[in-house]
Amino acid sequence: MTTTMDRDLHWDGCHNVRDLGGLGSVARGALVRADGVDKLTAKGWAAAYDHGIRTVLDLREADEYQADAALRPDGITTVRVELDGMQEDTAFWARWTEDWRWGTPRFYAPFMERFPHRVAAAVTAVAQAAPGGVVFHCAAGRDRTGNLALVLLSLLGASPEDIAADYVRSAANMPALEAATGKPSHQDFIDAAYAEHGATPYADMLVAARSLTAERYLLSAGLDPAALEALRTRVA
Repeated sequence: MTTTMDRDLHWDGCHNVRDLGGLGSVARGALVRADGVDKLTAKGWAAAYDHGIRTVLDLREADEYQADAALRPDGITTVRVELDGMQEDTAFWARWTEDWRWGTPRFYAPFMERFPHRVAAAVTAVAQAAPGGVVFHCAAGRDRTGNLALVLLSLLGASPEDIAADYVRSAANMPALEAATGKPSHQDFIDAAYAEHGATPYADMLVAARSLTAERYLLSAGLDPAALEALRTRVA
């Protein structure tokens, strides 16, 4: 049995990296979730490459891109899908960015309902990636990365309990990430809001995972059925 600690990866420069192998039908090395890999040192990139990573899927907005701390190795391809699409529907984002539920699993359902084509584009990017492992990331590796992990893992047969447990693992990594980048992860705010509302991120992610029928959602979003089969084949 693969444990969470077995899945934690130590790539120098990043602080929130986990292999999703062992969850559902995902083989080790096939899918990795991470915080922003542009922070990786040469040693960190070497570790990613040695782990079998050949594609980076960047889920951030264009204005978040920054220069890499070290050169990406030859043989690693970067694909970008702006998952949030902040400029696509400014009215939607204006309502949500001031809501405490933004950056929590309570936000996933309204987001996925409004932007199914963006979720489908991210899943398609994974399915169509070159042979080798795929690492997908946002800035902290918690929210956008967590949303895509929810969809992928649901599709690939992971249990709602395993999906929720994987999601909450990121919270423990936020202090180190904040200390290294100087950028707030808002984890303290999220923790306080949950305490105030008598809820937990684990329970919310459990609800999200139990409520999602990933294949039906993705096909309705326009995902090519061939991409579903390609995804299932590549991660096994």
